Amino acid sequence: MMSLPNLLLVDDDVVFCQVLANAMQKRGFDVTTANSVAQAKILLDEGLLPDYAVVDLSMPGGASGLVLVELLHGFSAEMRIVVLTGYASVATAIEAIKLGATHYLAKPANADEIMKAFGKASGDADAGVSDQRVSVRRLEWEHIQKVLADCDGNISAAARELGMHRRTLQRKLAKRPVKN
Repeated sequence: MMSLPNLLLVDDDVVFCQVLANAMQKRGFDVTTANSVAQAKILLDEGLLPDYAVVDLSMPGGASGLVLVELLHGFSAEMRIVVLTGYASVATAIEAIKLGATHYLAKPANADEIMKAFGKASGDADAGVSDQRVSVRRLEWEHIQKVLADCDGNISAAARELGMHRRTLQRKLAKRPVKN
């Protein structure tokens, strides 16, 4: 009997993780879940080598999902890795792809969108280009995300780089990103 492809699903939202795991099992995957980067690392240390991975970007415990993307890509360059986040930014998308992610999706994304992302082997030259300018609030969000990524997720260091109080930066990060 042919074995099912292995999928590692890492998201700190336990309910979302279980719902997505069930949906991916129905699509033919053997799913293993983790709710933090640390839990995922333990699974990898125990010998799990997934064929596919869905990794949330914003994780508890200080380490972002980008750390896990880099680690997973180091285990297998052929692994299909999709980064899923509620805090999408150009800076984190670029870093995720550089570190080995196959695709980057903003939440909410469903199982069908994730399946489609797994199948993407290259970019899409026909992707639509918006003629709408980005707002100042969105540019601020993007800049904050870039500085935070440059500081390896360290909020205190990012706040110093941005010339703002750490609590002010935390308040800005707690807000949902502006769409445009």
